[in-house]
Amino acid sequence: MAVSFDLFGTLVVTETPDDPATAVAEALSERGVSVPPDFGDAYREVHIDAPAGAEVPLPAHVAAALSSRGVDAPNNAARRAVVAAFDPAVSRRAGALSAIEAAAERGPVGLCSNCSVPELVGRTLVRAELRDAFDAVVASVGCGWRKPDSRAFETVADRLGVGTDALLHVGDDPGTDGGIEAVGGRFVDVADVPLPELPGLLESEQ
Repeated sequence: MAVSFDLFGTLVVTETPDDPATAVAEALSERGVSVPPDFGDAYREVHIDAPAGAEVPLPAHVAAALSSRGVDAPNNAARRAVVAAFDPAVSRRAGALSAIEAAAERGPVGLCSNCSVPELVGRTLVRAELRDAFDAVVASVGCGWRKPDSRAFETVADRLGVGTDALLHVGDDPGTDGGIEAVGGRFVDVADVPLPELPGLLESEQ
């Protein structure tokens, strides 16, 4: 049995900016970028025509938003500002580690996370002391596809050496994590099976 986990909201709780546009604007200003007065509007507009299911990295979106207002962000300022703006406090949810360890006793274990911010998944795993807990880590900003797109699940399944029909995915959002069912896998919602109960579920199906 191969098991993959969602990260944010499933294994960890994070404190994210209440107003992402303002947080990014402040980080840009700190890096010498002349932020336009209507940056908030630009941030909320679509600037990159991406295929359905594709992930648009947030730094690319921010750079395009600035460009739409005639502002340049030199020296990789957009990426540095985004990484700084989304630098959350992280706490591990109760039962997270024991759930991962129980899954690892039965087969390969992966992480499959929707995240448009570079470095955030890795930094979160370090702060939650889960950096070495997985055989494969897939973030949408890296693989290019967001759950529920089948290609996100296919990526983590491939890296775990199984087909998607052999993958059990644990998450907190039926609308995204539940996409595993469209490719033959199984979805376990932590609202129905809390993490402390997952070891028992896995044992019963062994």
